[in-house]
Amino acid sequence: MHRSFSPTPWLCTPALVAGLLTACSSPTGPPRADAAGWNNATLRRTPLPDFMPDPYEPVNRAMWAANKGILVGVMEPSGKVYRTVVPKPVRGSINDFTRNIIYPGRVVNNMLQGRWAGAGDETLRFITNTTVGGLGFFDVASKWNIPKSEADFGQTFGKWGWQPHSYVVLPFFGPSDDRHAIGLAADEFAEPWNYKYPYTLASYGTTYNQVTDKTADALRLNRVESDSYSLVKYAWTFGSMDQQPDWQPNGRPDIATLQTLGVTRFACQDPEFPSNGQEISVRIPSTGRNLKFNYWLQKNPAPLVYISPGLSSHRLSMQTLIVAENLYLNGFSVVTTTSVFHPEFMENASTTALPIYPPVDSRDLLVALTAADHALTTKYPGRLGKRALVGCSMGGFLTLRLAAYEKSAPPELLRFDRYVAIDAPVDLIHAARQVDAFQNAPMAWPAAKRQALVNNTLHKATLSGALTSPTNAAPPFSGIESKYLIGLTFRVTLRDIIFSSQMRNNMGVIQTPLSTWHRESAYQEIMNYSYKDYFFKLAVPYYQKQGLTLADVTREGNLRSYGDKLHAQPKLRLLANRNDFLLPAKDLAWLKSTFPAPRLTVFPDGGHLGNLNAPAVQNAILTSLSGLK
Repeated sequence: MHRSFSPTPWLCTPALVAGLLTACSSPTGPPRADAAGWNNATLRRTPLPDFMPDPYEPVNRAMWAANKGILVGVMEPSGKVYRTVVPKPVRGSINDFTRNIIYPGRVVNNMLQGRWAGAGDETLRFITNTTVGGLGFFDVASKWNIPKSEADFGQTFGKWGWQPHSYVVLPFFGPSDDRHAIGLAADEFAEPWNYKYPYTLASYGTTYNQVTDKTADALRLNRVESDSYSLVKYAWTFGSMDQQPDWQPNGRPDIATLQTLGVTRFACQDPEFPSNGQEISVRIPSTGRNLKFNYWLQKNPAPLVYISPGLSSHRLSMQTLIVAENLYLNGFSVVTTTSVFHPEFMENASTTALPIYPPVDSRDLLVALTAADHALTTKYPGRLGKRALVGCSMGGFLTLRLAAYEKSAPPELLRFDRYVAIDAPVDLIHAARQVDAFQNAPMAWPAAKRQALVNNTLHKATLSGALTSPTNAAPPFSGIESKYLIGLTFRVTLRDIIFSSQMRNNMGVIQTPLSTWHRESAYQEIMNYSYKDYFFKLAVPYYQKQGLTLADVTREGNLRSYGDKLHAQPKLRLLANRNDFLLPAKDLAWLKSTFPAPRLTVFPDGGHLGNLNAPAVQNAILTSLSGLK
């Protein structure tokens, strides 16, 4: 029941996936002009990574849903009990024993691949750990620096020339392909304890032990990502490759975007912090549907901080959790909510079909937070102190708008004692142009090499996320590569926004039929839409039908439109980075003139949200909330 190749089983995919800043399949077909008259030919020049074909997508998605049901219904509750009862060192020893006993499969595959040194190393490890290491419960071989040589039949088939052709999702094991699926079956035959009962039960037990430490991360991945199936499929394409990428950066680095990529390395100080919180489902009065929140309450009365994350981020995204844990460890109670641009919020709490217009988006956010506050006040009377709202990136922009128009908000809606905006853009139009430009960064590469360089960039990103890059030095990306990864991240975010909105309110702009179970064709079309296209082809026509003009929508996307109100708001604090690519010099100068110190704190670097885990930034967040306790 075990396999040693990377990527790991579906319950263990988050470490691999974390480094892949998502992307999408290459588009096909000739360019065309849509009903609004915009021709997308220029966008089609931008190469997209080549991903593994998915001819069985509806079946694969059904299996992915079934696996998720096992994760939620069986592995999560039982795994939490198991981890409580069985200490981590004991679980580690069981994993060491498991690896030791399935040695025959590794040594056979090392020999089949002609890796005689690897076969010798694995044999020496087996002898050492079986004798000195107490049947393998203690990994003495690693302490003695005897190398590991992982090998399985999937690798062997690849060495013999079998290239995967189709992505598949297996029951329980999850992401795979035609080659690795057959290889997995062969691996089962190579495990000695699969031939006689009751040793087969031990196989199942050790497999359970192996994956139980990953269930919390796997569940968070499934909850956080709008389409976790798509993300894992893209990660599998490059994570399962036999060869290593070219780790050399293809050009000079760009510090701001490299620092921004640092968000993929974020981790909570306490790995159990995400699961130590509680979840509450709250009915939103404006929609009549339920929206979920996560919260961590102090045992004694304490100030309550609501966190509104960046564009399309989830309440359990690592960026959100980094801020939440810092606040909780310093005596604040914390509630996290999902971005108004995330499908979870859009489908349950949005009163608009297309989020983009800050007056509506900020009102929807405030209505949702008010509903959550009422629910928590009822459930925990006397435990909630003063309220604060902390917003990151787009969440920070909406935080600023709520602060500016606090006095004109309906009296029944929540009021905050402090507003804190972190790395909020000043001009949303500029931000959209910037991420669109990043998507097109590879156009600076020679046309003949462009596709290979794009694929190599995604290959490096995937393996960097799996912590298999050759060193712990600076990320191995040039400026073009890091910009492209960020551009793809925002583009896939936009893909999910458009898909969710058009599934609920199809405006007829997307020509491909929309289906929950067969999305790839629609995704290929939607990936041709830039943020400029979203604005002009979808958002503006939609809001024009609501009686608004282009000037109305554009004006509300710039903080300067209500700068006087922001300047007059004494409860407002801002944090910004000087090299944030969403904050040009003129916008930073405007922030400094509108919010003098100590209301504004500017850090010398960090990119966009790339320094959230830095002690100086975490201390500044705490300072911005001083006086609430």
